[in-house]
Amino acid sequence: MSLSVLAIDDSRTMRNLLSAALGRVGYDIDLAEDGSEGLDRFNKTDPDVVITDINMPNLDGFGFIEAARKLPRDRLVPILVLTTETAPELRARARKAGATGWIVKPFDDEKLVWAIERVANTGGAA
Repeated sequence: MSLSVLAIDDSRTMRNLLSAALGRVGYDIDLAEDGSEGLDRFNKTDPDVVITDINMPNLDGFGFIEAARKLPRDRLVPILVLTTETAPELRARARKAGATGWIVKPFDDEKLVWAIERVANTGGAA
C-alpha cells in the first residue's frame, strides 16, 4: 500500500519538487498552497504524513499544526516541517505545536523519503 502525503507550501516550485520526488517512489501526493488550504485538504482526506512549510500567507505552518492537532482523529498523523528556517526557538515552537520532525530546505530526495517512512512506520514518533 502506498503512503499518502499532504504537502503544504506556498512556493509552486517547491510543490513541484515535492510532487516529483515523492511521486517517483509511488506516494499519493495531495498539494496545498498555504496552511488554510492545507487544513481544508487535511479535513477532507486522510493523509499518512503531512509536510508543511512555516512561512506562508493566510495561515502559516504553526497555525496549521495547531489547528490540525485540535481535530478529532482516530490516529496521530505525523507532521514534518520543511522550511528554510533553522532557528532553535522556531523548531521548539513547532515541536510544542505538535510537529513530528523538522527538515531544512533544500531537501535531499532520499533523506526526505527516509524521514517520511520513519515517521509513518512509527505512528508519528520521531
